[in-house]
Amino acid sequence: SQLIRGFLLSGMPCPSSCPPGLLALMAPGLALMATFSLPSQAGDRRALPVEKPPGVKGRTLILLDVNTKSPVRIISENFLSLQLDPSIIHDGWLDFLSPGRAAPAAEETLPRLQAGAGHRSPGVAVHAPSRASPAALGSPAFPHGPRPYIVRSDIALDKQKGCKIAQHPDIMLELQREKAAQMHLVLLKEQFSNTYSNLTLTARSLDKLYNFADCSGLHLIFALNALRRNPNNSWNSSNALSLLKYSASKKYNISWELGNEPNNYRTLTGRSVNGSQLGKDYTQLRSLLQLIRTYSRAHLYGPNIGRPRKNVIAFLEGFMKVAGGTVDAVTWQHYYIDGRVAKVTDFLKTRLLDTLSDQVRKIQKVVNTYTPGKKIWLEGVGMTTAGGMNNLSDSYAAGFLWLNTLGLLASQGIDVVVRHSFLDHGHNHLVDQNFNPLPDYWLSLLYKRLIGPKVLAIHVAGLQRKPRPGRVIRDKLRIYAHCTSYHNHNYVRGSITLYIINLHRSRKKIKLAGTLRDKMVHQYLLQPYGKDGLHSKSVQLNGQPLAMVDDGTLPELKPRPLRAGRTLVIPPLTMSFYVVKNVNALACRYR
Repeated sequence: SQLIRGFLLSGMPCPSSCPPGLLALMAPGLALMATFSLPSQAGDRRALPVEKPPGVKGRTLILLDVNTKSPVRIISENFLSLQLDPSIIHDGWLDFLSPGRAAPAAEETLPRLQAGAGHRSPGVAVHAPSRASPAALGSPAFPHGPRPYIVRSDIALDKQKGCKIAQHPDIMLELQREKAAQMHLVLLKEQFSNTYSNLTLTARSLDKLYNFADCSGLHLIFALNALRRNPNNSWNSSNALSLLKYSASKKYNISWELGNEPNNYRTLTGRSVNGSQLGKDYTQLRSLLQLIRTYSRAHLYGPNIGRPRKNVIAFLEGFMKVAGGTVDAVTWQHYYIDGRVAKVTDFLKTRLLDTLSDQVRKIQKVVNTYTPGKKIWLEGVGMTTAGGMNNLSDSYAAGFLWLNTLGLLASQGIDVVVRHSFLDHGHNHLVDQNFNPLPDYWLSLLYKRLIGPKVLAIHVAGLQRKPRPGRVIRDKLRIYAHCTSYHNHNYVRGSITLYIINLHRSRKKIKLAGTLRDKMVHQYLLQPYGKDGLHSKSVQLNGQPLAMVDDGTLPELKPRPLRAGRTLVIPPLTMSFYVVKNVNALACRYR
């Protein structure tokens, strides 16, 4: 058996009972939310302030143009990835995510997930931290054991004719929800007492997990337990070797990682590992992989550190000196606020939205010092820690942080973003325990349908406030641009997609200029639905509420056509996407 840390799925899966359409979220649309910036220098990627100054009457008209000649960034097609909490092994949800409860073979998979997988999902990563730590509750610290991920499958689904959909009676789902609720209480108790029980992954559990991924067109990344130590504090790889050999005997196509938030091991377990030692452990793991033919060329990711404070930066430096060339991408995590004390107004604070940018620069500085050009992943990101808060971290308001995270990271060159989490017992997830999509699910679905990997620079003109000495203007209107996804056949190549976050309490008007002038535009405006406002767990698209048609069918996401040359009117406190059709942008004509 192997203690697990998490799983990453690339293709936004849906729990076994989640509607088939749910996985479609991660279907043909890549996971790239492009963002941009408009600087005089290519290195400056800050958004421009566009808020009108006090005392100016009338509404500010913002002129917007996009550089269509060349992209400023090209991100992975797996950019938007997801986390799947490993507590699903302990609380029983794995049986609803994996092949049917009665069938041990890889013949069956969840009903609601299969539909989306049928589109050959190109890039949602689902990452699950180990239940043996607060990670399962949304905390940044998951010290125990492996962490799996799924980042993208190259398996053609038309070859997977052996995968069938499992059916689960309503009574089984109801009993499962009761079991999961009881487990939630256990995990909360462990978190507050800072004592955690181990989670053991059996061969049967691994089979279920892999079959789920394989039948859904996903790629699994598995994080091995880094806390098994020899007396000299070097990594004890005996258990991991058994798992590697078993996986190889099954010909499982898996990528690997070692541990999770190793900088927090002392706090949570009383035993510490420094960066250089973890680097030696990764070198040892790479040697093990090379000895096993199936994994001689497997990808390896790490070290999956926490927020880059001073001690964590020192840890990363020690790791990079020893193993910077060993990993295929450098990984880290970020959680914005403490879910136990968060308020809805926190999600509207531009200062909070901007905290991530400084952390990215710190990570990039270290990585580029030791391995210039090495890819960087934000492998775990959540709006709140401590499992989140009901009617807050799973509400419409949380979407402002999520969408800005995607735009900001794409503009700064982060290759993959792993969202915590697709399904768990907290309130940071994308679907609830009835498998109904939450606001961030619909936001992610639109993102993947409309956004391609090429990030474009924007140019904005309009009235701008001049900051007082020593003060910074933080933008409440955030605009990002990229080439429209090549996988979306509703739009010809050369089209451009904008997405806009309006944190103002008044509407804003944007006039498209330059290459975008007089072009037909399709609007996808997301607003909260119902009387709960920003606390709502339901959304409407262009005025129509979004909900599953049935257990296996997503609704049609219909745009609202705007006539050529029309001014874009952005309502207050909203998020929206605008596809500018037939721009014939040079940067977007070819993949």
